[in-house]
Amino acid sequence: MKIMKTLLLKTFRFYQRFISPLTPPSCRFYPTCSHYGIEAVEKHGALKGGYLAAKRILSCHPFNKGGIDFVPEEWPPKK
Repeated sequence: MKIMKTLLLKTFRFYQRFISPLTPPSCRFYPTCSHYGIEAVEKHGALKGGYLAAKRILSCHPFNKGGIDFVPEEWPPKK
């Protein structure tokens, strides 16, 4: 699992360093989706954190108003 966690973290950091600077800011959330993904994977591991990150990235579209959305402290996330 450590390999998956490392791979996910490197993917998010690659995006932040090389892809994100080439595009205008477009994330509807705070923290940004890539920062959220890193924090989720660091806090909850590759599977749970990856799930939270994917869910967050998929909700970043024009029909969602966005807003402040922090990584939940507990698993499963409480509403």
